[in-house]
Amino acid sequence: MPLFGKSQKNPAEVVKALKEAVTALERGDKKAEKAQEEVSKQLTNVKSILFGAADTEQQTEILIAQLSQELYNSNLLLLLINNLSRIEFEGKKDVAQIFNNILRRHIGARSPTVEYICTKPEILFTLISGYEHHDIALNCGTMLRECARYEALAKIVLYSDDFYKFFNYVEVSTFDIASDAFSTFKELLTRHKLLSAEFLEANYDKVFSHYQQLLNSENYVTRRQSLKLLGELLLDRHNFTVMTRYISNPDNLKLMMNMLKEKSRNIQFEAFHVFKVFVANPNKPKPILDILLRNQEKLIDFLTKFHEDRSEDEQFNDEKAYLIKQIKELKPSAE
Repeated sequence: MPLFGKSQKNPAEVVKALKEAVTALERGDKKAEKAQEEVSKQLTNVKSILFGAADTEQQTEILIAQLSQELYNSNLLLLLINNLSRIEFEGKKDVAQIFNNILRRHIGARSPTVEYICTKPEILFTLISGYEHHDIALNCGTMLRECARYEALAKIVLYSDDFYKFFNYVEVSTFDIASDAFSTFKELLTRHKLLSAEFLEANYDKVFSHYQQLLNSENYVTRRQSLKLLGELLLDRHNFTVMTRYISNPDNLKLMMNMLKEKSRNIQFEAFHVFKVFVANPNKPKPILDILLRNQEKLIDFLTKFHEDRSEDEQFNDEKAYLIKQIKELKPSAE
């Protein structure tokens, strides 16, 4: 029985036809419309190989292995991403689906596509710059978040200059794109705990000078999301060194105290979760202690009345009571 059934295309032929069609689309000649149709057709053929049009599971596995190898050898993944804007709407979604499916493929403990992308990091950087093009931003985001699940790929992104582009992408005026970029940004900083901790420690000044811009953003959603994420990062035990450094800076404390008084109750609430880390620190540096002592009475009064309507939130009320007690018991440090 032939490996490729009557209706089943040979992976090598499909990849070759798809590459030719995308290349024609890239040239943008008179046949571009026909090339677009051909791209859509061949993407459907790739999906039929991936999602098991063969008669048995074993045959499907063999076909997918061949397809993957052809995709690597032809450099087609990068070509598709580079030309994503030229592919029609459904085709864009097909590219993301194919990319993510091939990425998840593993042989035992190995992930061949992850290994391949490690040798072609421009795939990751091209996906990142996709956020600059509104017609493909969300497709690129879907593929990037799938990449971020793999530590080796997340590491390439974090330690690249391109990572800092996210501080701009999360503030773009198109809400869907800004939200998607923030989801990817958060995934990169929280998915692999040890990797993130090492990265933040090694690049503390650069990351947090950029992060400060987000906390001072004119955009309410950006400020709220970045404040919430900051709280999560500081309270993660893997980030103990980063947290200690952050809560030793009096400017950071002043910022949080100002954010406690924001008009938005949501921002007040997220600021509370960062502020509590400063107060709970048993080894407060003198500049931090001085600020808290200078504002001791005001803080006790303020916190007593702070979000009194959250009576059902037991954890919040316990934390608030603990902070009030800590601030009441503050004493100047012995010089």
